[in-house]
Amino acid sequence: MKQNPFLFLMSMILFAGLSSCDKPKPADMLVHNAIIYSVDNDFSIHEAMVIREGRILETGQTETLRKKYNAFEEYDAGGRYIYPGFIDPHCHFYGYGLNLQNADLVGTSSFDEIIDRLKQHQASYPSPWILGRGWDQNNWPVKEFPHKRDLDKHFPDVPVLLIRIDGHAAIANTEALKRAGVKAGETISGGDFLTENNELTGVLIDNAIAAVRKHVPPVSHDEKINALLQAQKNCFSVGLTSVGDAGLDSETIDLMDSLHQAGELKMRIYAMLNPGRKNFENYLEKGIYKTDHLNVRSVKLFADGALGSRGARMIEPYSDDPGNLGLLVETPEYLTEISELAHKHGYQVNTHCIGDSAVRLMLNIYGDILKEQNDLRWRIEHAQIVHPDDFHLFGKYSIVPSVQTTHATSDMFWAIDRIGPERMKGAYAYQQLLNQLGWLPNGSDFPVEHINPLYGFYAGVARKNLEGKPEEGFQMENVLTREQALRGMTIWAAMAAFEEHEKGSLEPGKFADFVVLDIDLMNMDMDLVPHAKVLGTFVAGKQVF
Repeated sequence: MKQNPFLFLMSMILFAGLSSCDKPKPADMLVHNAIIYSVDNDFSIHEAMVIREGRILETGQTETLRKKYNAFEEYDAGGRYIYPGFIDPHCHFYGYGLNLQNADLVGTSSFDEIIDRLKQHQASYPSPWILGRGWDQNNWPVKEFPHKRDLDKHFPDVPVLLIRIDGHAAIANTEALKRAGVKAGETISGGDFLTENNELTGVLIDNAIAAVRKHVPPVSHDEKINALLQAQKNCFSVGLTSVGDAGLDSETIDLMDSLHQAGELKMRIYAMLNPGRKNFENYLEKGIYKTDHLNVRSVKLFADGALGSRGARMIEPYSDDPGNLGLLVETPEYLTEISELAHKHGYQVNTHCIGDSAVRLMLNIYGDILKEQNDLRWRIEHAQIVHPDDFHLFGKYSIVPSVQTTHATSDMFWAIDRIGPERMKGAYAYQQLLNQLGWLPNGSDFPVEHINPLYGFYAGVARKNLEGKPEEGFQMENVLTREQALRGMTIWAAMAAFEEHEKGSLEPGKFADFVVLDIDLMNMDMDLVPHAKVLGTFVAGKQVF
């Protein structure tokens, strides 16, 4: 019987089609034997995922994915826990890297200890200026600002500039003040040169720091590169795969971009522009600049100083310093002008606000420009102390409170002295802030706090410091759930940077950025969380730690 050529051809096509359906698809990696918290809308959990060309193809069960894909390599997670790569939406990545080259003053318990550390640092790394950061007088027996006399005694001929932990106060010795031409009685807008008996104490508040810092010799090109690469190395070691660098000049952003293109810098960076003519000409006026590793679409502003140095701008005077309202670092007119300019060019505005007066000022400036609810995601950075009458303005104008939960546990033992018990009810009110929009990005502000994002997770959920105090937790009415805390350092952090469609959760189509931990953040004893070990950090499916 003669076969119909047409029917034969059609049967062959059908057979080939069925065969191709059964043939496994190519993939770069199969991750399996894992407990994968996808942090998708349903907070679903999987045991495996497939990766190709730096992105997730599919998540699901191991054997199902093995049949469907032919992976070039497999990664056996050993039954460990996998989470989306952690994102710090507000930190100072570049500044942290630079600080690693200076004296580390974090954790010093007295000014005498600072002197000892400076001597050791200068002996090991001699330099024309002695620079350091991290002191906090609130951790000393006498909780008062230091005086330059001890610096002058031990370093009479070398200029010294030491930045407080929050970056909003510093102390300089006489030699540094002399080189800067600063004299007693001098004033500066948005800052202060503290005096005692008409003599400079050496303490500089907010904008006064820049008057001295501008005389420090510039950092070399190689030092800048080393700073970025060392910061990257340390961040990868704690599971960070993306950071929001809060305040950068265009030259630094250009350097980051070049290192990204060269493959040396793999950290994904959301770069917030410092205001300035050159920065705006190079970026803002040209529109949004976006690559897989770099995103430039925001401006960083400062409304006030910090609570620890009494520079945060308050509606009523400080409880422990009557008559002092704190500082506005910039005028309301300037803050309005830059916000309007950013709005014109489609840029997000992210403003540092600690005190309730600063928060109110920027909520109203934003509201006058934004008019109504929107998806522009303008941010109040820190939102540390909010007047009860102002919380609703976040929701009214779709303004994002971008917080750092470790600030609460760092400040909790002395903040009440600054602002009193009544204002403390609106301070570090993270659950109350979360309720305004239904989401809350949580970072660290490092190097103000430690770079480890798990410390922020712990602070948000346990409301305790790393010593486990207070035992009952701090203001537990504003505690975050574990799921909220994890979302705050993954998908909600990505949302704060308009990047939720490419990262922040482990879903098909998104970057294969993930971290492997030795513990289950969702179920383990909370006291174990700060001691969790990062077993592996992956960016675009490649292991970077």
